[in-house]
Amino acid sequence: MTRRTRRPIRAKNLLLACLFLLCACSNQAGAERPSTSNAAGNGIESASPNNADQEGEVGYPGKSYTLKFVYTGAPQKDEEEVESAINDYLLTKINAKIDLMPIDWGPWNDKVNLMIASRETVDILFTAQWNKHAVNVSKGAFLELDELLDQYGQGILQSLDPIFLAGAKINGKNYAVPTNKELAAQGGIVYRKDIADELGIDMSQVKTIEDLDAVYQTILEKKPGMTPIYMKQGETFNAHYIGNFDALGDTSIPGIILKDGESTQIKPTYEEERYVNTLRITRQFFQKGYINKDATTNQTMNNDALRSGDAFSITSALKPGKDEELAIQSGLAGKLAQLALNVKTIATSETAGSMLAISSTSQDPVRAMMFINMLHTDVYLNNLLNYGIEGKHYEKVNEQVIRPTLNTPGYNPGTNWMFGNQFLNYVWDSEKADKWDLFRDFNQNAKISPGLGFVFDGNGVRAEVAAVVNVDRQYQTALETGSVDVDQVLPEYIESLKAAGIEKIIAEKQKQFDQFLANK
Repeated sequence: MTRRTRRPIRAKNLLLACLFLLCACSNQAGAERPSTSNAAGNGIESASPNNADQEGEVGYPGKSYTLKFVYTGAPQKDEEEVESAINDYLLTKINAKIDLMPIDWGPWNDKVNLMIASRETVDILFTAQWNKHAVNVSKGAFLELDELLDQYGQGILQSLDPIFLAGAKINGKNYAVPTNKELAAQGGIVYRKDIADELGIDMSQVKTIEDLDAVYQTILEKKPGMTPIYMKQGETFNAHYIGNFDALGDTSIPGIILKDGESTQIKPTYEEERYVNTLRITRQFFQKGYINKDATTNQTMNNDALRSGDAFSITSALKPGKDEELAIQSGLAGKLAQLALNVKTIATSETAGSMLAISSTSQDPVRAMMFINMLHTDVYLNNLLNYGIEGKHYEKVNEQVIRPTLNTPGYNPGTNWMFGNQFLNYVWDSEKADKWDLFRDFNQNAKISPGLGFVFDGNGVRAEVAAVVNVDRQYQTALETGSVDVDQVLPEYIESLKAAGIEKIIAEKQKQFDQFLANK
């Protein structure tokens, strides 16, 4: 595999001016509880208060409205109790209630696709560049938000670095509100540090995927029954967050450039040397027994694989404290560490990597935007949704630091990165107290992708995209987990992709990208 060298941002790059406004915009966030923005406050008439359930007395005249909030994550035991506490608060602020509708990662795509196709009435949906956001926009699933942001999202506009919204636009318009979180991206593994220490494995010597061979051989020999590296669909060494592949929009649509490169020539992945080399390494690892044999079919989430105690490592997108976050979620506090396998980059996949959209079936998009605005400005609501009820699901050490209780497992969704302004989040006492300062430092000296800000419009090749997605379902996971022979199956995969129209998609994406670069 080609080694990747670090390339810092050029001093003259004009994008710096807006890029690192994040530090300025966020340096007060979470220090103390802010007042809720007027945009999410009093006296604003609902555009269409259908689905109403009771009269409101404060905050928002008329009837209250129940917002249906769909996001990905495991349902929580104490969800109803937290939902009730949120409702008590929202009724006093925007005269609304919330219906939390988490969908576990395994069935997420199928259920959301059905929800959109059937035009089910919901209000707010989690969406992301890597999760068919552009495809769903083209289907009319999400509302255009620019006017709603101007009228009811002033707290978002004041706190969120402009590059997030700029980098999340499709045809010049925003169809979702990005989460205010880390702006740079890096990928690698999260591993059992306690096991590595026990076996005397020096993980500091691991710089590339190939270097993991000796580590995993040791695990296989000295920890029989433990899987050296757990993989599943989308969670492999060829995941975009490790390969630094920029899909220039939705990752389900073929055609990439390298985020850490300079070339603007779009290629299918099978023409990228890095991708094919990694397929071969992964195949070798699978044959040596390093990877779980059911990688093509298993839907167990990465953190659940760690929680089981059967996995030494998982692939993961990284950020400061990602290992500590996963340790809390998996009950392995103090036992995990993270290891980067590529350079830091910034691309549209980061600016649009975690967002909340308002469904085009919403009966009250105004109050939906008010709620999203509150998640970006209201410390109490933000942390209630993310951590549950103070005194039951956590205890405060001070105004910013919390510690778990016996009831923490009853509500610990681990979805902080999805909702609003992460700089408002409390920090667990097992995490670094300066976590948010580390996030700001993390954003420095990242390589900017040549494709930052570009999102491919696939409307003209919709039939070809659908055909390619079907081909990917048949081949991609098996190849990327090492479950099949590369020399035998890759040519079949390429032939099927070409028959499905991949070359037409690449040509159209290149045409749009060239126009974007010419106008930049």
